Amino acid sequence: MNNFGLYLMAALYFAAGVIHLLKPRIYLRMMPPWVPMPLAAVLVSGVLEMAFAIGLLFAATRSPSAWGIILLLIAIFPANVYMLTSGKFHRIPQILLILRLPLQLVLIWWAYQYV
Repeated sequence: MNNFGLYLMAALYFAAGVIHLLKPRIYLRMMPPWVPMPLAAVLVSGVLEMAFAIGLLFAATRSPSAWGIILLLIAIFPANVYMLTSGKFHRIPQILLILRLPLQLVLIWWAYQYV
């Protein structure tokens, strides 16, 4: 896989992690009500995104970081389903909420390129 894709992935996950920490309210709305300690979950996921993003940049930590991203994408999938089914996100076009579900598979595939 080329370096551009790797650096782009690292930059996107690092930026997403920063946003988790700076604007957690955005992500709190997406949390299903059954998630315990939602603020902690948002903050921890943001820190993990940043850590995995940095880990992608080094050969020694690239594979475990890519696996971490894959596991994180799987862990957040219920939040994407919740966004689609809760009725709370009517300002987001329904088609985008639907397309977000298979996008997770694309993101998992992308991360898998670096394991």
